[in-house]
Amino acid sequence: MKKYILTGMIALMGTALFISCGPSERKETADDEFTYEVDRFEDISVLKYRLPAFDQLTAGEKEFIYYLSEAALCGRDILWDQNFKYNLLIRKTIEAIIDTYGGDRESDEYRAFITYAKRVFFANGIHHHYSNDKFVPGFSEDYFAQLVSGSDVARLPLAGDQTVDELTSFLTPILFDPVLYAKKVDQTEGTDMITSSANNFYEGVTQAEVEEYYASIADPSDPRPVSWGLNSKVTKIDGKVTEIPWKSGGMYGPAIERIVLWLEKARDAALSETQKEELGLLIDYYRTADLGTWDDYNVMWAGNTGLSVDYINGFIETYGDPMGMKATWEAVVQYKDTEASKRTALITENAQWFEDHSPVDPQYRKEKVTGVAASVINVAMLGGDCYPASPLGINLPNSNWIRAEAGSKSVTLANITDAKDIVARGSGFMEEFAFDRAEIDRAVTYGSLSDALHTDMHECIGHASGKLAPGTDPNALKNYASPLEEMRADLFALYFMMDPKMAEIGLVPSDEPAKAQYDNYIRNGFLTQIVRIQPGKDIEQAHMRCRSAIAHWVYEKGKAENVIEVVKRDGKTFVRVNDYEKLRGLFGEMLKEVQRIKSEGDFAAGKEMIENYGVKIDQELHAEILARYAKLNLAPYSGFVNPMMITITDRNGRVKDVQIEYCSDYLGQMMEYGKKYSFLQAW
Repeated sequence: MKKYILTGMIALMGTALFISCGPSERKETADDEFTYEVDRFEDISVLKYRLPAFDQLTAGEKEFIYYLSEAALCGRDILWDQNFKYNLLIRKTIEAIIDTYGGDRESDEYRAFITYAKRVFFANGIHHHYSNDKFVPGFSEDYFAQLVSGSDVARLPLAGDQTVDELTSFLTPILFDPVLYAKKVDQTEGTDMITSSANNFYEGVTQAEVEEYYASIADPSDPRPVSWGLNSKVTKIDGKVTEIPWKSGGMYGPAIERIVLWLEKARDAALSETQKEELGLLIDYYRTADLGTWDDYNVMWAGNTGLSVDYINGFIETYGDPMGMKATWEAVVQYKDTEASKRTALITENAQWFEDHSPVDPQYRKEKVTGVAASVINVAMLGGDCYPASPLGINLPNSNWIRAEAGSKSVTLANITDAKDIVARGSGFMEEFAFDRAEIDRAVTYGSLSDALHTDMHECIGHASGKLAPGTDPNALKNYASPLEEMRADLFALYFMMDPKMAEIGLVPSDEPAKAQYDNYIRNGFLTQIVRIQPGKDIEQAHMRCRSAIAHWVYEKGKAENVIEVVKRDGKTFVRVNDYEKLRGLFGEMLKEVQRIKSEGDFAAGKEMIENYGVKIDQELHAEILARYAKLNLAPYSGFVNPMMITITDRNGRVKDVQIEYCSDYLGQMMEYGKKYSFLQAW
């Protein structure tokens, strides 16, 4: 078993400290020489991502990136605990077994345990990172007891005078009972979404109690509402519904204090006075949990554009909360790809044109699109809910009023996308699921461009478009808010990809990239994304509900004119777009309705759209697609190991250079992170 080794070495004028990660690559190599995939298990492929041109950054930029990267790694425990209240206990038990188990490590059951451990590490807990279903161990309860009893008792996370047998008895039903804590997020219609979900955002309260609590403190008429509930756990104390804030000195305090320590170093090394000031606000927010300070920080962060190095750090996205309020902790550290950002600059320069020509009702368009700043970036470090599974694009802040008044930042993650694209080449996927050779050839020629443009437009102008009607509660759509927001951004991008404006401003040579994206989107939403779902299950994840709802809605609305055709050939199902112009028109119609739903807070209409088109799967079709996909021997999900940053310091301990080493040991990185970045107690 390879592990990280902490190595100290004396440099010419200072000290270099770095973590070595088994087999690694230090030098820059060509794509055909760089091994991207480092591990494969179950439905997961783990990749490396490159840091192109990192060595061309200045010493100050590298130092800033290093401090931000350490802050990005220090919040890891927070996400684990947010996902499920016993995740840290489980992880620390798994780590103790891997490090100290004295029994046979070559048996089939031990290999099954290692596979389970890898799945848990990847998902930051015992529930699948996408489906939210609890993993089923591939080994027996008796073998689990053997593993625990055969490990070093000093390393096991025992509580007080708890015995090893008591720890095993406590964990066994949590791991093996398929009904107990079955889903991290349960949005099944008709259920109490809070009591049926295993996440750790709520405890001892019902959905009705939470809704009543926030209704009592929120003011729907406030034009600048804070993001109520974003950074707290809700429970009952002495019978009263109470929020426990996540802050320094409070819940998650030890981890937050480590984040703050590195953010303070980053503030001192910041590349501008504005960046120093905004980091100061972020630090104040972590210390106070004051959501007004969080808004002040986001206003300043959104307005601080054109940076060579930037970051995301905080409690941000609410996909993990069935109520769409509580945010998981995440972090990304990034540096700008200047050449590729010319593409996003063209989009944002024309943002007002796109908004003015949107097919939505004029009263729900923005009269003035404010501060849409977009760039293509390379990731330097992933953390929290962006690691190991990473997004391809990000648009923030999420607050509607901040978007309207201060603008937003959008980023496309170039090196993450490149790694996935390179690994996907020659997989046979398109040959199996595309309708014909012409569709494949179009995808080969224009697929990379069309995917990049769709991501850019989704993030840059899709999320930044539209506005709420006066008096609309921003939380009115509840559990349907996230998929509807993703639908709005996707539809905005899809609609404008075929607009003549795209060629006029030099983004595309013709309509062919849009056609490639239309083919891909309908194929994915109708057929191929369901390889990620277990037989008999519904679609739960917000982005998947978005894609399914769009594909099925436009298919149904265009059925009379055969806009999209479902074709059976040799026992296989395919989808074919017969009229791209009419499909574009349908995207526009749907965008108009989705924006109306969001602008008016029409919960009933939003629920109907998602439940009717985005949730259910044809089981016969599902079985067929799963069987076809299985023959390709592909992994439907991918994620990443982070690079290692080797710091070269001077005699005063100041970082004067940072070098990159690429990790090729997924399990080794997870184990090392468990040692170096674990600050919260298991109990």
